[in-house]
Amino acid sequence: MKGRRLLITGAAGFTGRHAVAYFAAEGAEVTAVVRRSAAEASVFPAGVQQYICDLGDRKAVAGMIGEVMPDQVLHLAGKNSVPESWQDPLLYMETNVMATLYLLEALRFQPASRILVAGSRLKYRPDSAAGPPHPYSLSKTLEELVSLAWGTLFKQPVLMAEPSNLIGPGPSTGFCSLLARHIVRSEEAAAKGEARPAAFRLSSRHVLRDFLDVRDAVRAYGYILDQGETGKIYRIDSGAQRELGEIAGKLLAHAAVPVEMDWGPQHAEEGQAAGSPASAVPVQPSSASADREVLQEEPEDNAAVLGWKPGIGLDRSLADIIGYTRAGKEGRI
Repeated sequence: MKGRRLLITGAAGFTGRHAVAYFAAEGAEVTAVVRRSAAEASVFPAGVQQYICDLGDRKAVAGMIGEVMPDQVLHLAGKNSVPESWQDPLLYMETNVMATLYLLEALRFQPASRILVAGSRLKYRPDSAAGPPHPYSLSKTLEELVSLAWGTLFKQPVLMAEPSNLIGPGPSTGFCSLLARHIVRSEEAAAKGEARPAAFRLSSRHVLRDFLDVRDAVRAYGYILDQGETGKIYRIDSGAQRELGEIAGKLLAHAAVPVEMDWGPQHAEEGQAAGSPASAVPVQPSSASADREVLQEEPEDNAAVLGWKPGIGLDRSLADIIGYTRAGKEGRI
């Protein structure tokens, strides 16, 4: 990685900030792509070049690639809110599909540049009778299809990664960070003698998720960029499914004061054996479950990241999230 020109899109985001810091420390010549202004410069390490570019502007993207001439591209930019995708589905097609195509087209004239596109587990099978569960899923499915097809059609070194739910310290809007902020607000209210915040709503404590530390995911991206096989989809996860209730309990154990919680349905979800303890890992929910966010895939669907394995345990990730939130670092990691 040392000395290679690496361009990272979505650099101001949660994963992007970790990626910029990691690859800069590894000796890469990092160009951090941000959209609006240079205001995020303070969150990047010294020596990192910042490039302001709207990835929805085809000409601007072409100009950026021609100027930077990257050896590798880590494409992390995109939108990832399921509720927002219902409100503005075209924005999700433009941001997650067309912006990726503009990037791929610009790189077509630099055939030696390798690009890793960060996909999503929330994609769906195009041959599924059920169809996409939401516009975000459709956008990420199309992004994957066009990325791999573009690589095949134009002989470009395109790779795909599918990370699980990424957690860790930083400006995340994921479940763990949201609950951590609720805990810290509750602690601050108690210290000031104010009323505690309204209860944090957990839709279901029995829903299963795989949680992976973002720092481990970034390391995996490095392995894929350097060693990955063109046209492959690489699955990145911890290998362990956890109930949301278990994760919430672990975070709440860090709280210095009682925290208001709304635990949602108390009964077992479909597919869980009756009478099993809340901390146990139930069998997988059936495809009929209302929670269809995680695509059930066959093992051969995705390639393993050779030479990589997670190194940061769940308990450390959660402790780091709480510590980061209490410190109020305003986006610095």
